[in-house]
Amino acid sequence: MRTKILVLITLLFISGSVNAQIDRTKMPKPGPAPTIQLQVPGEFKMANGMTVLVVENKKLPRVSYNLNIDNVPSLDGDKAGITGILGAMLGNGTTTIAKDIFNEEVDFLGANINFGSSGGFASGLSKYSERLLELMADAAINPLLVEEEFNKEKEKQIEGLKANEKSVAAVAGRVESALVYGTHHPYGEFVTEATLNNITLDNVRAFYEKRFNPENAYLVVIGDIDARKVEDQIKEYFGNWKSKATTMTNVPKASPNVQFTQINFIDMPNAVQSNISVTNNVQLKMSDPDYHAALITNYILGGGGSAYLYSNLRETHGFTYGSYSRINANKHVSRFQAYAQVRNEVTDSSVVEIFNELKRIKTETVKPDVLAKAKASYTGRFVRALEQPQTIANYALNIKFNDLSKDYYTTYLQKINAVTAEDVKRVAQKYFLSDNARIVIVGKGSDVIANLEKTGIPIKYFDPYAKPVAKPEFSKPIPAGVTAQSVINNFIDAIGGKDKAMEISTVHSSASVAIEGVPMALSAELKQMAPFMDSIEMSAEGMGVLMKQKFNGETGYSEQQGMKKELSPEEIIERKKEHSIFPELYFDMANVSLESMTTIDGADVYKIKVISGDDESFRFYDANTGLLIRREVSAESQGQPVTSITDYSNYSPVKGVQFPYNIKIKSGPQNISMNISNVKVNEGVTAEDFN
Repeated sequence: MRTKILVLITLLFISGSVNAQIDRTKMPKPGPAPTIQLQVPGEFKMANGMTVLVVENKKLPRVSYNLNIDNVPSLDGDKAGITGILGAMLGNGTTTIAKDIFNEEVDFLGANINFGSSGGFASGLSKYSERLLELMADAAINPLLVEEEFNKEKEKQIEGLKANEKSVAAVAGRVESALVYGTHHPYGEFVTEATLNNITLDNVRAFYEKRFNPENAYLVVIGDIDARKVEDQIKEYFGNWKSKATTMTNVPKASPNVQFTQINFIDMPNAVQSNISVTNNVQLKMSDPDYHAALITNYILGGGGSAYLYSNLRETHGFTYGSYSRINANKHVSRFQAYAQVRNEVTDSSVVEIFNELKRIKTETVKPDVLAKAKASYTGRFVRALEQPQTIANYALNIKFNDLSKDYYTTYLQKINAVTAEDVKRVAQKYFLSDNARIVIVGKGSDVIANLEKTGIPIKYFDPYAKPVAKPEFSKPIPAGVTAQSVINNFIDAIGGKDKAMEISTVHSSASVAIEGVPMALSAELKQMAPFMDSIEMSAEGMGVLMKQKFNGETGYSEQQGMKKELSPEEIIERKKEHSIFPELYFDMANVSLESMTTIDGADVYKIKVISGDDESFRFYDANTGLLIRREVSAESQGQPVTSITDYSNYSPVKGVQFPYNIKIKSGPQNISMNISNVKVNEGVTAEDFN
């Protein structure tokens, strides 16, 4: 017992002494950067010019082959899209193995083989490593470039473009790159249906001959292999790969940064939020002395949840789910970007706050704890990455691709830890060009332009393909005699008249459903019974019903993956506010107003506001046909306002009444498309269906 007491007293004494010596008001000085010892990959060069890097790793009985062709970026011009078509055709059979047989063997091996226009990747069990290498080499050297596969892939590309016509993210990415780099630059040109239709199979074959060559190729082998054996195998299977054409081209210069900061606005009337990007080109390579300081500076500005942009726009103001920044280092041309997706009504305020944070990092000295945290984050990432054998190969490739010194990665952490607060301010001033930046905004002009104009920043307008246009006419004069009542009357007449519409007591619709990001095919059964009952059941083939929503006019619930949630009293009140089939038949016109005449997808529409209690929604009616083409509702989700837009199209009559057969719903980041195949009126629906 006495011994334990002495030990306790000794520990307390030591603890007190240590506490007395530490000043906890100051940040502890960082220790020396850890010494980095990197495994050096085995390397050899083949007679055809291909360089091979080999990393032996015996932890798992697996192997991977990564083929990279370091081509200089080139323009596709009026045949933009050729790289995508070639990439999709490669790896699907060879001139010696039919497509189906090739894919069946890959599946049998439990392997994976994928190709793009500048390389490919294969992985699988190491016991099949030689056959996997043989298949990969055959696909690279003897691709199956035939008319049938070419036509399939071109059609897929065209369908993909059509699917993205109304995608705000797709338009933002296309226009931003085109404006920043210029369409004359490989990074700025974009694919259209016209450029795809210009491409022939001969063009694809010629592109392959010119650009898919071993002279600038690097093959990285990682896994449980014998380096000597794999060298012999690579020479056997890739040895007859010959260069057939020169691959060197000159890269055009990117467009210069703008002379003054300006808003480049693209009007997307279907946008439920604004996509904002503040961006400028920079000259920054991985080999530049500023590179590591630029990484730290960008992390402090917009690298994560504790960065300046995120803290301001999300935590302080609640404008967005997140705001970030990035700066890339490229041996041809690099770029800085600060970005966010924000609610329409705070678009102008978000622009102002992004610039406030740019000014802050350029003028204020970063706090020591913030700088230390940024360094610690990069140190942690770097050390964790070293646990992966792929990292060793990636670092070796980077050294070759970017002309880096051989000790670049062994001294990486020393360079990160050497970054000072003054470096952060200097680098921000050099690369974050807030006086020469494009503020590219894709959004709903009718909602945001008036407030953006109040910022005093010049605004230039562009179409979804980066062509300059005049300022759109966001609202038009309402023709004489048009009122909210006349718009509603025209709608009722357009669907078939009040008498026929009132005769409808039930509707049963069957639909196929596509949800963006969900690969499985879905189907839905929708049922409605006047005045308030509705039901939806969504199913997947082979999996049964995945989701239900029911409301019988008094009670209701939603059920998903076996979890059932009853409607709250407040939700029941909301469901009773709107009739289920044709709400327009029951509108209290005292709560309905004609807001404006505007355009959607080139068509003139009347915008009607409907007030129900404390809530309001907007309905848009085609000025020509009278039909409802859009409904817009705002609600709160996880503490953030979310606007849901439902588009209606492809109307067709059932028993003399018009119903939309295509419905698209966009709510926040989610996109749902419903194609209705069958509508039944006044048959097959009972009250039991809503319980």
